[in-house]
Amino acid sequence: MSSASATFQAPLGISGAFKAFANEAYVLMSAMLNPGQVIEEVHQMRKLQLEADKIEASEPARAAALRRKAARIGMN
Repeated sequence: MSSASATFQAPLGISGAFKAFANEAYVLMSAMLNPGQVIEEVHQMRKLQLEADKIEASEPARAAALRRKAARIGMN
């Protein structure tokens, strides 16, 4: 690999990092401006986690599915 191509790839890495930072900042600001939505999502996640805990022994596959669903809440 030549040094020119290594130099060319560096800005893409910085650009990607900046885009990730900007996205995280947007998500944080959205959460701060809509605390009710965040609280509702936490309640939904907790409800699913409690249901998964109740059925873990009798239905482990369904419990795992509920936990996966809880983990994805808010990741739109």
